[in-house]
Amino acid sequence: MVALDRQKRMDICGQQDSEDVGEANRLNRLRVLYSPPFLLNIALALQHVLVQASLCALVVGALVEEAERERMAGSVFFNSGICTLLQSYFGTRLPLVQAPSLDFLVPALVLLSAQTGTPAVCRGQCEKSNEIEGPTHPVREFQGMAVVAGLVQLLVGWSGVGGALLGCCGPLVLTPVLCMLGFSVYREAALLCSDHWGLALLTVVLLVFLSQHLRFCFLPACLKFPQCPIFSMLSVLLSVLLVWAVFLALFYYGHISPHSVPELLLENTRFNASQTEKRGILNSSRLLFTDSTTPWLILPVPGDLGLPLLSGRSIAAGVAAGLSSSISSQAVYVLAARLLKAPTPPAQACNRGLSVEGLGSVLAGLMGAPVGLCSSVANACTLGLSQCGSRGSVQLAGVMLLVLGVFLRLTQLLTSIPLAIHGAVLSVTYTVAAGTGITYLQYTDVDSGRNLFNTGFTVFMSLVLLHWFSIRPGFINTGVPGLDVFLQSCLMLPVLVVGVLAFFLEHTVSGTLSERGLEQDQSTKMIYSLADQLEGASQSQEAVYSPPEVVRRVMGLSALRIVPFCACRSSDVQKTRVTSPETSTLLPQ
Repeated sequence: MVALDRQKRMDICGQQDSEDVGEANRLNRLRVLYSPPFLLNIALALQHVLVQASLCALVVGALVEEAERERMAGSVFFNSGICTLLQSYFGTRLPLVQAPSLDFLVPALVLLSAQTGTPAVCRGQCEKSNEIEGPTHPVREFQGMAVVAGLVQLLVGWSGVGGALLGCCGPLVLTPVLCMLGFSVYREAALLCSDHWGLALLTVVLLVFLSQHLRFCFLPACLKFPQCPIFSMLSVLLSVLLVWAVFLALFYYGHISPHSVPELLLENTRFNASQTEKRGILNSSRLLFTDSTTPWLILPVPGDLGLPLLSGRSIAAGVAAGLSSSISSQAVYVLAARLLKAPTPPAQACNRGLSVEGLGSVLAGLMGAPVGLCSSVANACTLGLSQCGSRGSVQLAGVMLLVLGVFLRLTQLLTSIPLAIHGAVLSVTYTVAAGTGITYLQYTDVDSGRNLFNTGFTVFMSLVLLHWFSIRPGFINTGVPGLDVFLQSCLMLPVLVVGVLAFFLEHTVSGTLSERGLEQDQSTKMIYSLADQLEGASQSQEAVYSPPEVVRRVMGLSALRIVPFCACRSSDVQKTRVTSPETSTLLPQ
């Protein structure tokens, strides 16, 4: 009997040891300095590229005509690669891929409707008679909007406003913003999935099965592969490739045909019957290999696709896009840090990140891209699905994006992925942002009537305003076209609306510090968020956010200790706070 008890204790101890080892390996993979094996690193980078391609297919496909779509997509890929590398070396240094987003798509569509005199974008919710009808897309005005948005991002970053405002955002501001960040794309994702619901459902099932049910499944040791949960780490890549192969087989035998984004998202009537018929008789080699008439190599040159056009409407749309993307990007910084169990981004890292994104957006506009760039929500959520936060993988993804932007046939191959697959990828990845936002409620009093009202009101009103102005596009008519575009854009950007409302209510509706998830340092009288406790972090702030030594030395020069560079300089001393026993139990174990 004693021997049996001893054996049970030994089995329990052995199981606990194996669980501890597994948890230690998982935390090691989340580190930004983690170096995956060579082949796994390539696969992770390719996975990031495929996720970024989903956003590119949505945004570029909705704004650019068929004849210019692939070249514009190549320009977006090229500029995304440059901005991703700059962000990983000089920006926040978080493993974040830069991509276009709804923060640029919505103002661009509002600008398009103002340019053509048609109602504002309905995002698939209007009656057919009210939809946009075949305008010529003003790409140069889109480029001007991207340049202005980049200048706004630069201003927010260099002035230090971005980092300062983020420091004033407690859990009750982050919760609705992150939730809305996840909800913001649901309508577009559903419309992309409507390309073929069968393929979309298959992709979603595979993504959930690989990332969740097989997250502890390892390849056999006899295969001599790295002992990592390959299926969960590469869940997006494997799902996309498998469903893409199914699509090609069905297309080859004539059981399915692809569609374009305007047909699904905007129901654009400029595609006449002959164009639709031509799209229906494409053969599988066009999808597998690319068109032989497409040039292999195109070097992006500033002004090659036209110079940006700055009009009153494009400036107004750019300001709205810049403000919304600044809020979204800082929310993505917090999201990525949370998923990687890293400390909350310091103010100077956020300012550097916004500055880099501003430079990227200005460069994108000058290089001919129709939209600017900001940190990709979908790619940040992929970090949570893959449980791998390697900075090197994201840098390799940036190099791949540069190659895609130069070799147009590779861009054409990547843009041939069915829209249903893109919709499924966005549907699954964005849910991680909404779920992460809910976790911040654990630091607050969830039974407080104040907190319940503020959270519910901000989320609900941002969705209501979006829906209202989608079905009543001509409601705003001040007589000043630029002001109309600005107001229409701002009220149709859910992240901007929820961020402003949440910040306003949090700082105007009275509540105790503990009720709001805050605490005060008695020595400095400074107020901190319980979510910023360093005890819950598995890696140091310096390892994650500290720029390279060369950059630190340059930023330390006396000539750069003034505005606008001072907001991006790291503090000489980082203060580490120790959590008290009363608050440490609130942190995730």
